[in-house]
Amino acid sequence: MLSSAAMSNAQVLTVPPEPQASADGIGNNDRAVHGGPELSIIVPTFNECGNVVELTNRIRDHLRDVSWEMIYVDDDSPDRTANLVRELAASDFRIRCIQRIGRRGLSSACIEGMLSSSAPYLAVIDGDLQHDERLLAQMLAELKTGTLDIVVGSRYSDGGGIGDWDAGRARMSRVAGRLSRTLVPDGLRDPMSGFFMLRRSAFDGALRNLSAIGWKILADLFASSQPPLRFKELPYEFRPRHAGDSKLDSLTLWAYAMLLVDKTIGHIVPVRFVAFSVVGAIGVGVHFAVLTLLFRFAKTPFVQSQAIATVVTMSFNFVLNNVLTYRDERLRGLQWLRGWLSFNLACGIGAAMNVGLATYLWQLSGKWYLAATAGIAAGAVWNYAVTKRLTWHDPSA
Repeated sequence: MLSSAAMSNAQVLTVPPEPQASADGIGNNDRAVHGGPELSIIVPTFNECGNVVELTNRIRDHLRDVSWEMIYVDDDSPDRTANLVRELAASDFRIRCIQRIGRRGLSSACIEGMLSSSAPYLAVIDGDLQHDERLLAQMLAELKTGTLDIVVGSRYSDGGGIGDWDAGRARMSRVAGRLSRTLVPDGLRDPMSGFFMLRRSAFDGALRNLSAIGWKILADLFASSQPPLRFKELPYEFRPRHAGDSKLDSLTLWAYAMLLVDKTIGHIVPVRFVAFSVVGAIGVGVHFAVLTLLFRFAKTPFVQSQAIATVVTMSFNFVLNNVLTYRDERLRGLQWLRGWLSFNLACGIGAAMNVGLATYLWQLSGKWYLAATAGIAAGAVWNYAVTKRLTWHDPSA
């Protein structure tokens, strides 16, 4: 039985259909003994409790002749999406739930879901019913011809469409698509699609080069694969969200920009360090703005003005890094306060290192601009390296 919270979403959980034999004569229940599923459908979710029942029922309806499983990868949704998926799984062995604690991100969720699967074919579909699940059977048939590595559901191929998008969202999608041209092959019309199916061998070939940044896993796969992926696009009409709120926000483009940076220079400089440095550069502007306001206009003594500006800037940098650089590991509540304290401590030491090194090099060489640059660089590297471990506990450190 579903919980009362799940029933309040006005969803109806249908009884799974009786197992039917497929072309090889093995029923779905028998496959639990004789072998794993042919197709794993990865569904990344965050607050999709109002959609998962309907999506699951539609998959059942449209893949009756396919041995499939659905792997919901949930980023610890406050609306208890993971609990509802587990209730569905209790009555249907083809449904599984991976609940991630303390990390977020569509791309990384898709990768974890694929890694948990043994199926030879892997599909990614959103949990909000905006993608056309009826296309999955055709995608699988195309891959089984053996001439393709990946099949993409395309909003921009002839016969496809973007539905009821407003002008702003349509423009953002076009800009992102143009920016991706350095990563994806010519002829791919919808590199921003989040709806596709690929061979496991194609995923395995790209796996160790994937950035897992943001929401655009498809562009990441194309950019990370050697040799180039053989692809085909199938048109579909993007549908309105079935229930819940859109996850698209102004930070989506930031995450996508970081993906582009990672694919361009990530083998030289860690993309988090690039983001950390961008935040630091913005912080310089904040520092001078606060200093000017206090010293020039409020007539506060310089030493006090400089001290206040320094604390404000460090706090500003912490907040922005928490939202942008470490969005997938964002600190909240008491952890946010602990992180703020450790960040300020680390950056305070970094500031002292900056001043000390710059002063020493200036006295040694007499070239103030080189001394200042070296001090800034040393402070930035220190701040990044220490806060990466101390403040956000980045597991890649």
